[in-house]
Amino acid sequence: MKVNKAEIVISAVQPEQYPKAPIPEIALAGRSNVGKSSLINTLIQRKNLARTSSSPGKTQTLNFYLINDIMHFVDLPGYGYAKVPKTLRAEWGKMIETYLTSREQLKAVFHIIDLRHPPTKDDKLMYEWMSHFDIPHEVIATKHDKIPKTKAPRHAKIIREELGMPKGKHPILFSSETGLGKDEVWKTIYELCDIRP
Repeated sequence: MKVNKAEIVISAVQPEQYPKAPIPEIALAGRSNVGKSSLINTLIQRKNLARTSSSPGKTQTLNFYLINDIMHFVDLPGYGYAKVPKTLRAEWGKMIETYLTSREQLKAVFHIIDLRHPPTKDDKLMYEWMSHFDIPHEVIATKHDKIPKTKAPRHAKIIREELGMPKGKHPILFSSETGLGKDEVWKTIYELCDIRP
């Protein structure tokens, strides 16, 4: 998709703050510092609309990005960052759960995993939780450029097996540095949101 317009419309905490527009939404979930913001910026071809940070735990709200006036990307707070106080992590968990289980506009969650490492305990819990609640989700394995190309298939296989992905499903391999996977991610978005490129 050629993105002519992309803007953050609101950073929400409560459902009453969510945008009212009846347009499809794709949420991005993953542990802190896994590359959610970089994924958004690569998809929309902007350098820093979604703020990237070297300090994990920065995103503390549900950030709604309006894309071409026809859909939202929703950046969720990263999970599993130990230095964030437990009480705050619990609040984030409640906020994320409320959004994912009640938002009618939500078409799917892009579950972001770091290709370099096996899924963490939190990654597995998130995947199981979404599967349990029948929330449509796609796994995107980021940071492909950080490992040798020959090792990528083995790393992807480990992610698939550790998460228990269904037969025939595989992580979309992605790199914000090289653009690998960008077209496949957009193709997936078109299908999920019933949007024509």
